[in-house]
Amino acid sequence: MLRGSKVGLRARYEADVPVLQAELHDDVVTASRANGRPWRPFTPGSKEAPFVVADAEEGNVPFSVVELEGGTLVGSAMLWGLDTHNRSAHLGLGLLPSARGKGYGTDVVAVLCHYGFVVRGLRRLQVDTLADNAAMLRSAERNGFVREGVLRSAAWVMGEFLDEVLLGLLAQDWKPAAQG
Repeated sequence: MLRGSKVGLRARYEADVPVLQAELHDDVVTASRANGRPWRPFTPGSKEAPFVVADAEEGNVPFSVVELEGGTLVGSAMLWGLDTHNRSAHLGLGLLPSARGKGYGTDVVAVLCHYGFVVRGLRRLQVDTLADNAAMLRSAERNGFVREGVLRSAAWVMGEFLDEVLLGLLAQDWKPAAQG
């Protein structure tokens, strides 16, 4: 397990999938805001459901997020779009409603940076998020991410186009002490 100050990132367990499905994916508005694809329901146990891990998929590295104190599941995190040639990836996370507002997001981003830069030897990490996602913007910026641009009206979410913000962090600019 990869450890931060408050949370750990570990492999996704089969028992995590129904919890993440119910609390993150089945909330249509939240799921629509978090994913660039249209929301659709999934049958319980479906191998295509969003939180089911396909270990053979090299370009995405999914984690379950757990509290260090007690090991309670509090969310999901991922490095996605992993590009080994350009040594870059995107990162994302989703916290269960009961885990929001506790500083876990900033810690998750810090641990994902450690994984990307130290474990995987990447040179660049990127966050793509909706312009009104204050929690993700704050978590990224607290870890040293810099706003690089706005994609105007780039995301179709629940009947309207919303702006997306792109943030980037280079390995040489990352400061591990920014964790916490």
